[in-house]
Amino acid sequence: MTSSFRAFLGSAIALLWLLPATAQTITSPAGAPMQREAVLSDLASVDAVFLGETHTSEADHEAQLEIIQALHDRDPNVAIGLEMFQRPFQAALDRYLAGEIDEAQLRRESEYDDRWGFDWELYAPILRFARDRQIPLLALNTPAEVTRKVARQGLASLDADDLTYIPAIDSIDTEDPAYRGFIQAVFDSFHAGMGNSDGFDRFFQAQVLWDETMAEGVARSLAAEPERQVIVLVGEGHTIYSYGLPSRVERRAEAVSDDFEQRTVMLNPDDGVALEDAAGTPIADYLWTNESP
Repeated sequence: MTSSFRAFLGSAIALLWLLPATAQTITSPAGAPMQREAVLSDLASVDAVFLGETHTSEADHEAQLEIIQALHDRDPNVAIGLEMFQRPFQAALDRYLAGEIDEAQLRRESEYDDRWGFDWELYAPILRFARDRQIPLLALNTPAEVTRKVARQGLASLDADDLTYIPAIDSIDTEDPAYRGFIQAVFDSFHAGMGNSDGFDRFFQAQVLWDETMAEGVARSLAAEPERQVIVLVGEGHTIYSYGLPSRVERRAEAVSDDFEQRTVMLNPDDGVALEDAAGTPIADYLWTNESP
């Protein structure tokens, strides 16, 4: 292989990172078509971007990688926040980025298969891109042991040992009636009318703790590095109508910054999904749908 061909091949491979894998349709929640470049420019202008996924959807993860690549191309000063990794395992992500451990070791050291369990290969291309571009990775999620304890016994059951990786209890807001109603519908559907009010209260507290822990992680990153945008990969249930994570990041970020801005993107939404809630709050800022080849 000649040196000139090696150079050409290297340039071609680098270019492939930047090319969209599929065509997409992007709309506002009202159905207005949006231009890809205009949407990406808008996303690049804000402090935090939430990419709401269905965990098992390959199309959603392909869209996430494409958006991350495009935003990184505009400004490499970004970080990626990950619901998929729990906060005690931040050091494993740091070691992976530093080249001290490989992907298989990251998977083991983060206890990914036990604590998250969705197909590793859905997320691996994003992790590899972050490693290759040295993009910080943020472990955002609550330790599973703590979430399970709250779901069984409520927030009041937590003791000092449980508080290491979660926000202060008095900063956890469980009072949003719209979010409560949304989660109640999910709970009732899952339990088919067999649940009870105490069981739902604990379930809702666990959900809110999940949101608040991730929100604190995002807000901490923004406070430490205000010029570094955080792109958050998270289940769509934590982002729709801004109930869960976005509203809590906004509350925490606005405590230290008057000009905080964020955007939410819902990836490949299901047909028939309600595009706004009863109060008229849109499900997201943008709906991003990958078109089949």
